[in-house]
Amino acid sequence: MEHCDFAAIEALLRRHGFHFSKSMGQNFLIDASVPAAIAEASEAGEGNGVLEIGPGIGALSHELCRRAGRVVAVELDKALLPILDETMANFDNFEVVSADILKTDIPALVREKLAGLTPIVCANLPYNITTPAITALLESRCFESITVLVQKEVAERLCAAPGTAAYGAFSVYMQYHTAPRLLFEVGRECFQPQPKVTSAVLRAEVRKTPPVAVEDEKFFFRVVYAAFALRRKTIVNSLMTGFGSRLTKEQVTEAVVSAGLAPTVRGEKLGLEEFARLTRALAERLPA
Repeated sequence: MEHCDFAAIEALLRRHGFHFSKSMGQNFLIDASVPAAIAEASEAGEGNGVLEIGPGIGALSHELCRRAGRVVAVELDKALLPILDETMANFDNFEVVSADILKTDIPALVREKLAGLTPIVCANLPYNITTPAITALLESRCFESITVLVQKEVAERLCAAPGTAAYGAFSVYMQYHTAPRLLFEVGRECFQPQPKVTSAVLRAEVRKTPPVAVEDEKFFFRVVYAAFALRRKTIVNSLMTGFGSRLTKEQVTEAVVSAGLAPTVRGEKLGLEEFARLTRALAERLPA
């Protein structure tokens, strides 16, 4: 069948008694040019093993299987499994795993299913799990790149520069671990059912080494998230929410100044290098 033909999709879903689930964030692509463009953007080749999340009825899976050595799709909705058995029957390099990606041991899955291949991610991510899914993928430290279709607002946030309205703690997290780029937008009319927002394709090359030197990543991100805790307040006031129990306001101010920053600056103005300097300055002042 044509994986993006609206009439064919409706007939297929009726035959299997399938109903869309809002709670799972299901929006199937019905414009054939989009999954082809996403798969092309992923740069998947014969040497790649692709992890796909939320394959739906297989529109993107189809394009990935034409390019990659192997595609493993993780699908939470068991009602889609017999549909995928039908739509992906012609591809012997495709396998669907019935699981919740947020509860999956991703490194173990990659070792078992994608051994001998260079692992990458390519997916039309369910909107309701975008942030935790990307976090889990990065924390697994398994992948060379991540190419995902997400809400445009999310893609803009992940690529945002310091000082912009979209810039936040997760922007810093993403840019520390990857080099993200927003590639192209995807309109609401390309989906069934239509989402309420415009989408975009994001490609993130996973960094082999971080762009800044950080001794303790956990502490670094504790500083980052504290800096954005009170977005409209100064960096000193924001940091007090995370470190006020161990440092005085005067000590926090000293750390900010020693990092070469003005005490009145806001966290949203700081880039990775500024956060790295601030992290070192705070660590030096914490009691043993």
